Amino acid sequence: MNVVAYLRVSTAGQADSGLGLDAQRRIIATEAARRGWTVVAFETDEGVSATATRRPALERALASLRAGDAEALVVAKLDRLARSTLGFAELLATAQREGFAVVALDLGVDMTTPSGRLVANVMACVAEWERDAIRARTKEALAAAKARGTRMGRPRQIDPALLARIVAMKATGLSHRSIAAALTAEGVPTPTGRDRWNPGSIGGYLASAALDPVPTTGEAA
Repeated sequence: MNVVAYLRVSTAGQADSGLGLDAQRRIIATEAARRGWTVVAFETDEGVSATATRRPALERALASLRAGDAEALVVAKLDRLARSTLGFAELLATAQREGFAVVALDLGVDMTTPSGRLVANVMACVAEWERDAIRARTKEALAAAKARGTRMGRPRQIDPALLARIVAMKATGLSHRSIAAALTAEGVPTPTGRDRWNPGSIGGYLASAALDPVPTTGEAA
């Protein structure tokens, strides 16, 4: 079976922590040799967080899978792909939908096996519950604020696609501050035309989405 390996480090210091690129490459190469896999590429993101909205090497790996160059995405450790259950479950859902497998060697999540596919399905169910719980908590917080007499101004009109993206980012476990920082870093203008987002505005748009749900984009991890 052809596989594409994904490696990631967020800081140079991880090289000394057992999470370095050489260690990840060695773990994957050893398992590939044991199981008779052919690693068609080692795609590497250096200095990139698992919560970053853009990971070029991961995008290349997914493109290879979609093109049919490989049948599975392999990582040495689950947290190289995602920091939250929800983020990982979103990737598993994409894999199931597009017909490739995901293998995380440290936890034994292996969609090439029946038991691995069962784990993937369970995680997808947990992710759906978590999304619903986030929406319910947002509605409850908004209702409580109104009950206290807090004036709830409606956020300025926002593009539905951008709002859907903000909802999807929140669903992966990102905080309001992290979402604001990511959009600012990417140069995405706010609905008022400013070049800097603030966490309070993100919270307002998420509250608006809870009252008037929009489809999420499925962007994750």
